[in-house]
Amino acid sequence: MADKQRTLKSTVKLQGIGLHTGQLVNLEICPAPDNHGYKFQRIDLEGQPIIKADVDLVVATDRGTTLEQNGARVYTTEHILAALYGCEVDNALIKLDAPEVPIMDGSSLLFVNAFEAAGYEEQEAERNYFVLTENIPWEDPEKGTEFLAIPDSNYRITVMVDYNSPVLGTQHASMYHLGEFNTEIAKCRTFVFLRELEYLASNNLIKGGDLDNAIVLVERKDIQQEELDRLAKLLGKEDLKISIDGIGVLNSTKLQYENEPARHKLLDIVGDLALVGRPIKAHILAARPGHAGNVKFAKIIKEQIKKQENQGRYFDLTKEPLYNIVDIEGMLPHRYPFLMVDKIMEIQENSIIGVKNITMNEPIFTGHFPGNPVFPGVLQIEAMAQVGGIFALSKVEDPYLYSTYFMKIDKVKFKQKIMPGDTVVFELSLLSPIRRGLVEMGGKAYVNGKVVAEAEMLAQVIKDKA
Repeated sequence: MADKQRTLKSTVKLQGIGLHTGQLVNLEICPAPDNHGYKFQRIDLEGQPIIKADVDLVVATDRGTTLEQNGARVYTTEHILAALYGCEVDNALIKLDAPEVPIMDGSSLLFVNAFEAAGYEEQEAERNYFVLTENIPWEDPEKGTEFLAIPDSNYRITVMVDYNSPVLGTQHASMYHLGEFNTEIAKCRTFVFLRELEYLASNNLIKGGDLDNAIVLVERKDIQQEELDRLAKLLGKEDLKISIDGIGVLNSTKLQYENEPARHKLLDIVGDLALVGRPIKAHILAARPGHAGNVKFAKIIKEQIKKQENQGRYFDLTKEPLYNIVDIEGMLPHRYPFLMVDKIMEIQENSIIGVKNITMNEPIFTGHFPGNPVFPGVLQIEAMAQVGGIFALSKVEDPYLYSTYFMKIDKVKFKQKIMPGDTVVFELSLLSPIRRGLVEMGGKAYVNGKVVAEAEMLAQVIKDKA
């Protein structure tokens, strides 16, 4: 089945305080149409300007990721974007009546819980995944930040953090696939070192900071109560009771995981890479990441998307095929000159990839434009159908006892000539579950990575031999 986009079933309303501005903010996360993506809307400003969640619109990364468009800014976008991406919500309009997304409990958990309670609505458009085809390394030697993206069939992230801190040490966190986000990552809270608090407060930041929405890490044993009281006053919270028990966590806040800080850094990466604007299939490895590095790497991924689109879809035709021509003859009743598939490269749960080599030796070219040989469109569709037939027959025992019959062809498009010397790769995916032998598939034909034909087809698999 094709992987469809989805949005929220109903509008989600939340209220909270901005971490840095300290302002109360009302938030509405609304369902949005197909291919809308993520957009923020400042409903407190004249004209209610829209700010697209796009990495090219990032204007600041100090203690959070800030976007600006149409003369309006939105601060601290990463936690809500991580929640939307982690819940596989493709389209949402985020309305807010203040400049900053509320910090909530310092994680993505309250957003995730609200989305899960609202439920999801499947949409018509398919997800347009970015599937990485080559390794992409990047590093910032000054900050010690390193990123590496490598091809993977899932969206996987591995993070290492090391701040030369006796309390934090070196930590690792992993998300093997997006399905782990809600249970393993979403509840991990933001953290800050006690030594950073005075600087942040003095620079008019963390006005909404509290021990309820951040983990404060303490690295010194010799901190006096007067210093803590002065800090509380600087934060505008004179009545805040701050206690310390040596190196560790302020007020002995219990960590949910020993590596909660590393898991939160992973959460931030999910949120910042959501600004790429496409669901990703790749393994992202990050060492000592921060918002600045995340955003820089998101821009590099966006450049890679353009590069791969210019190159076209990549298929590795050098690997051992799943089925060779002898295997295929054991499944399909067709024979020369009407067997249109030379090999099958792979079969997944809902898709198949097959190959047809076009040569001048084929008898069709003696009569079809002999002076300008073009592989006929009807035979392109037949070849595509045969690949789909192999997919259907791979699901039954004794496939040679079955035949596959066309019932409908729809949405056929021919985009480029196919000529002798071309290698055509057919990729077909199920459009709906197979029921009562009915197989509905959408297919594309590629030459040199470019789509040359596409169609949707319905066939029936019938056991008609004993």
